[in-house]
Amino acid sequence: MSNSSSITEFLLLAFADTRELQLLHFWLFLGIYLAALLGNGLIITAVACDHRLHTPMYFFLLNLSLLDLGSISTTVPKSMANSLWDSRAISYSGCTAQVFFFTFLFVAEYCVLTIMAYDRYVAICQPLHYGTLLGSRACVHMAAAAWGSGFLYAVLHTANTFSLPLCQGNAVDQFFCEIPQILKLSCSRSYLTEVGLLVLSACLAFGCFVFILFSYVQIFRVVLRIPSDQGRHKAFSTCLPHLAVVSLFISTATFAYLKPPSISSPVLDLVVAVLYSVVPPAVNPLLYSMRNQELKDALRKMMNG
Repeated sequence: MSNSSSITEFLLLAFADTRELQLLHFWLFLGIYLAALLGNGLIITAVACDHRLHTPMYFFLLNLSLLDLGSISTTVPKSMANSLWDSRAISYSGCTAQVFFFTFLFVAEYCVLTIMAYDRYVAICQPLHYGTLLGSRACVHMAAAAWGSGFLYAVLHTANTFSLPLCQGNAVDQFFCEIPQILKLSCSRSYLTEVGLLVLSACLAFGCFVFILFSYVQIFRVVLRIPSDQGRHKAFSTCLPHLAVVSLFISTATFAYLKPPSISSPVLDLVVAVLYSVVPPAVNPLLYSMRNQELKDALRKMMNG
C-alpha cells in the first residue's frame, strides 16, 4: 500500500498504446494547440491595439482569451510530450501544478463568462445606465474579482486534495491531473470534506448558470421587440457568440462531472475531457469572430498593416 508521502509521480491515462496512434495524437493536439494560440493571440492583440475595441465587452473578451490560453497550456503540452516520448509519467509537483492552474483558470473563466452575460444584459436592457454600471473602474474590479475568485478557489481545493493520504496507487484515469481523479486515489474518509466543498462549488456554479439564463431571457425579450431588422441583427451579433461559448462550456463540463456512473468508461471520460478542456479554447476565438463585424474589421486592419 502506498501513501501520498511515498508517491513521487503519477501515471496519466494514455490516448493510445501503439506508436502510430501516439504520434497521431501528438500531431492532432499540436494542431489544436497552435490554433488556440493563434486565435486567442490575434484577439488579444486586436483588442489591445485597436482603440475602437477599448469597450467593456472586448475588455472581458481579452480576459477570456488570456484564460483560454492559460487553460489549454496547462493540459495539452504535457499530454503531447508524453505521447511523443512514449511516457505516462507526471511528477508529483507537476500534477499539483496542473490541478492548481486548471482549477484556477477554469473557475476564473466561468466567472468571466457570467460577467459577460451581465455586460450584455446591461448593454441591451439598460443602455442608459451602461456607462455608469460598466465604467472602466467597475470593469477592472469585476475582472479582478473573477481572477481572484479562481485563485482562492484553486488554493483551497488543491491544498485540501493533496493533503489527503493516497493509497490506491498512482494511476490517474485522465490525460491530465484533476481533482475528481485524485480523490479516487484517496484511502481516507477525510476526502468527504473535499467532496462537500465540491458540492458547495456546484451550487455556486448553478447560481451563476441561473443568472446567465435569466440575463438571456431578459435580453431576448428586449431584442425581439426591436422594430428594425438591422437593430435586431446587431444585438444578436453581440449576444449569440457569447451564448454559444457559454453553452459549449457548461454542457461539456456538466456532462463530464454529472454523467451517470453506469455510462462511464475510460474512453468516454477521455473524449468528454477533451471536449471541455481542449476544444473550447480553440473554438472560442472562431465563435466570437464569426458574427462580430467590429472584431473582423480590427483583425483585417491588423493583418493588412
